Amino acid sequence: MLTALSIRDVVLIERLDLAFDRGLTVLTGETGAGKSILLDSLGLALGARAESGLVRSGTEQAVVTACFSPPGGHPAFAILEEQGLEVEDDIVLRRVLTRDGRSRAFINDHPVGVALLRRLGAALVEVQGQHEQMGLADPASHAAFLDSYGVPPAVREAVATAWRDWRSTETALAAARTAIEAARRDEEWLRHAVEELVKLAPRNGEEDELSQERLRLQQGERRAEAIAAALAELTPRDRRNPGPAATLRAASRSLQRLLPPGQSDGNHPAAGALAALERAEEALDEAENLLMRLAAEAETDPRLLEHAEERLFALRAAARKHAVPVTELPTLLDTLADRLARLETGSAEVEALERAARDTRARYMTASGLLTEARLNAARGLEAAAAEELPPLRLEKARFFVDVTPLPDNGWGASGADAVRFLIATNPGQEPGPLARIASGGELSRLMLALKVVLAAGSTVPTLVFDEVDSGIGGATAAAVGERLARVAEQVQVLVVTHSPQVAARGAVHLRVAKAASGERTATTVEPLAVFDRREEIARMLAGETITAAARAAADDLLGDRKGRARRS
Repeated sequence: MLTALSIRDVVLIERLDLAFDRGLTVLTGETGAGKSILLDSLGLALGARAESGLVRSGTEQAVVTACFSPPGGHPAFAILEEQGLEVEDDIVLRRVLTRDGRSRAFINDHPVGVALLRRLGAALVEVQGQHEQMGLADPASHAAFLDSYGVPPAVREAVATAWRDWRSTETALAAARTAIEAARRDEEWLRHAVEELVKLAPRNGEEDELSQERLRLQQGERRAEAIAAALAELTPRDRRNPGPAATLRAASRSLQRLLPPGQSDGNHPAAGALAALERAEEALDEAENLLMRLAAEAETDPRLLEHAEERLFALRAAARKHAVPVTELPTLLDTLADRLARLETGSAEVEALERAARDTRARYMTASGLLTEARLNAARGLEAAAAEELPPLRLEKARFFVDVTPLPDNGWGASGADAVRFLIATNPGQEPGPLARIASGGELSRLMLALKVVLAAGSTVPTLVFDEVDSGIGGATAAAVGERLARVAEQVQVLVVTHSPQVAARGAVHLRVAKAASGERTATTVEPLAVFDRREEIARMLAGETITAAARAAADDLLGDRKGRARRS
């Protein structure tokens, strides 16, 4: 329900903070006092169209904040969750309107679009007025209202479940048909592609393995080439280039000839050179042995590198052909093989899904048929209940109808296969028509009240606002309106703007709207009335400008407070 309304700088309202409670709250005041400004302000917070004329003269912006405390599980909380907004016990709607006509919207201090504000506002407040009706006046809402009145929830849920099952099966069937049709169009290509990929047999991670193996083999090949080149330098190639070992031996033999027979090498001047040549020969022999050993260890099969490169290049060529990374080739093979397999199993799958679609459609039609039957029964009950409420509201000639008609197949949905419309004929012989088109403003407001009396128990909207629902009536009819407003207020919170003392006397809370001038400025104020002030206000509504004793007595009579009147007099 609405718990608080804060208004800043809206038309004649400078600063106003109101608190609201459950039950029936009535707002009264002289014509032009500003009652409509209150409703316009509330509408602004609920997402209504913003007009720059609402900003109070001399200020730059208007701000309206409305605080609501919905019951647990209310649809408003689902809307917040759907939008990713934090769900709290209270919901605060705020609208800021600037002088240039631009506005900003907030929910729980989070900036939002006006469309979301309007959607949430519609779930929290329903307005019925002379020139604007929401909720019951919208034919799109009639099925939900009828269902909440007299259709068991289990029947509605069965239809929603059957619809979801049918739609899910139809979606799967359409996908299967599309897949098998595509597979048939591409059958030749699919068979060739799958055959190639099966022959290639790509493995997960194979590209990295082959790249590393190729690099290792390339490095081994370069190492073997370097060792072979080094050995070639040490190995005699021809007479002109006998190699370093032969050269060292030749040099050593030449020096040996310098030694006299019988003389020790150590005593000859060339002894050091001979020793160095011997060490060089030994080192050369050692180097050659080491290189030979390395050559034997580094011996590789060039076919291994060739095979690795061929495999790697084949994988990359296949990836380019199918426009996928090499890493996705195994997945591609599975996908194409699955598409090809659908040619063999697809027909059976389609047939199974077709049977399932027929079965789920039949279940939906059965469930929706039961829903239609329940709605027809509820419609007769609603018509009868509404007929009892119309005569006391001076709608004794009006006839209310609930039209339940079948929808075409493309109109079926989770809420059933029916179109539900509330129709009215206000005069004998008149053809029933839509509520908003047939009834006048006052008739429509009273008709909405009659329906709300009947439907209030099933309503999910916690706050109802009636704007001058008593327009053009008085006496017993006005008393009947007040009595019905009080009955509705037993189920939901009701706010009513009224000029009728009979309606005002029914309020649990009475707010008086007044306009006062101070200097060159005029401001609208709202005052909660205590018992005595309330009596005076109702007496004013009865008598006009001059309040008489008889008017006060009549006010006491309406308030049911004759003893209190005697004590006060």
